[in-house]
Amino acid sequence: MKLNEIRNNPGAHKHKHKVGRGSSSGLGKTSGRGVKGAKARTGTKVYGFEGGQMPLYMRLPKRGFNNIFALDFAEVSLARLQRAIEAKKFDVKAKITEEILRKAGVARGSKHGVRLIGNTDLSVKLDIEVAGASSGAKAAVEKAGGSVTTTFVKKVYMNKKGEPGKRQQRRVESAKKREERRNSGKSGATA
Repeated sequence: MKLNEIRNNPGAHKHKHKVGRGSSSGLGKTSGRGVKGAKARTGTKVYGFEGGQMPLYMRLPKRGFNNIFALDFAEVSLARLQRAIEAKKFDVKAKITEEILRKAGVARGSKHGVRLIGNTDLSVKLDIEVAGASSGAKAAVEKAGGSVTTTFVKKVYMNKKGEPGKRQQRRVESAKKREERRNSGKSGATA
């Protein structure tokens, strides 16, 4: 065998058709692009162009809203957690964190962490540390003798002076007022 005799298997490498190599090739001169205009140039694509008529994607009504500030949690139900306990996917005596839940295949990947949901009764006492938990899930875990620690803190947007923005300040003030109203209701009920 000589180096100049080495060939690939027949059909293993398909050669790309070379365009612009003479009119007899069938794709000469304009290389299958037609003639003049925007579409004959490189990098120009006019998707959805209907000859000046209002395109279909613009005629259709718009629906929905995509909130760019929405929080992305991996939601784990207590029923799913109970099934993982029964399958012995993790040690129930140790502190259960988001990392352990992901390794056990109970939680998926998410931007802001894991959130417990549901109100199913648990069979064992658990010490759970997650980003968030619903009030029902928290109550169910505490009923079984366990505890839930939440770690997620919502980002506070600051203005140029390093103070919370007006919207954030209003939110804090309204939360204070709500708390005052709750406390005044409790003190009125006890009196």
